[in-house]
Amino acid sequence: MKASEWLQGLRSIDFNDLDTSNIGSWPPAVKTLCGALVMVLILALGYYFFISDMENQLDLKREEEITLKEQFASKARLSANLELYTQQMKEMENTFGVLLRQLPSDTEVPGLLEDITRTGLGSGLEFEEIKLLPEVTQPFYIELPIQITVTGAYHDLATFVSGVAGLPRIVTLHDFELAPANPEGGTKLRMSILAKTYRYNDKGLEK
Repeated sequence: MKASEWLQGLRSIDFNDLDTSNIGSWPPAVKTLCGALVMVLILALGYYFFISDMENQLDLKREEEITLKEQFASKARLSANLELYTQQMKEMENTFGVLLRQLPSDTEVPGLLEDITRTGLGSGLEFEEIKLLPEVTQPFYIELPIQITVTGAYHDLATFVSGVAGLPRIVTLHDFELAPANPEGGTKLRMSILAKTYRYNDKGLEK
């Protein structure tokens, strides 16, 4: 049947007269149209329920592929630099060990006080006070504060500060206070300073 004849046949049909209970009696043109509509409907439903779901899964797999590629590239970089990281870790461990050895133990603190006193006297200063204050416990170390009060000339005080900072043990200086030693005059100055040294807190690390 030609398309023009088929269209002409559809135009001549009154769809209100079709018997829905007897589809077999419908004209061939109507049957063809209904079959085409059913096929289109089946294809549309198949696409919606099957193809569309597969496309969603494909999109998810593509996203997963991108993530896996990024993870692979990151691990490949780490693997390529593993030897370098291992060397850096060893260097850090060695540095950490050197720093730990610079922290005084309980038995070394009196020796540290002697070193500070010797440094001050060697700088030409007079000690008014040098005493240990209560310890301050931190998670990985313990602070050992030392209150120091000395008198002397400005340059001698500067030499003392530089000498304490250069001791082989770790000592940090805080809370400087500088004032004339004699309110009535003179060149001498009084300096109060808080020195802090540290020791390793093994118990804090275990916690």
